[in-house]
Amino acid sequence: MKKTAINHRAIDDPDLITLLASPVRQEIVDTLAALGGEASVAELATELGRHADGLYYHLKLLGKSGLIVEMEGDGDERRYRLAGDVSLPLRLAYKTGARHQAALRKFAHGLLQVAEKDFGDALEAEGVVLEGAERQLWAARNKAWLSPDEVKEANQLLERLCELMSHARSEERDQLISCTFVLAPHIAQTKRRGDA
Repeated sequence: MKKTAINHRAIDDPDLITLLASPVRQEIVDTLAALGGEASVAELATELGRHADGLYYHLKLLGKSGLIVEMEGDGDERRYRLAGDVSLPLRLAYKTGARHQAALRKFAHGLLQVAEKDFGDALEAEGVVLEGAERQLWAARNKAWLSPDEVKEANQLLERLCELMSHARSEERDQLISCTFVLAPHIAQTKRRGDA
């Protein structure tokens, strides 16, 4: 299999990771990236299915953090852009230490909340393709014993998926699709009788 190496911008500050634990802020950052890195508040509100007024607080926090920048807009229109090189996807840096671990747990919890909302909304929507090669809705969980080479292969496949899911909207890319995954080793926790 061809090795995929994605250049990315790594967020390693636990305060920034905690800031992104908010499902709304995750959606704003992801949607800005999907829209090519820049959008008006009205465009964000439309894509997120939210009222623009409800986004300003989150946009202000993201702006103060340096993750996004307010741009000049036409008239009263406010536009925001992801900071830095928008062609490179944002990723989290996984570090040890209690502060980093707490921030990463909060982020993962928010991430899974967004995934659950996306899945539920799509499940109830008309016209979502549920079968075949153009299937748009999946939920799966698998647990398996893997060799070190298979773990490497799984990571290469996930990197390729991240690369594929980092494309901005274009004429031929007209479906906004979200994808959430968690890869984790199974760590057996021995429970004593009476533990929940």
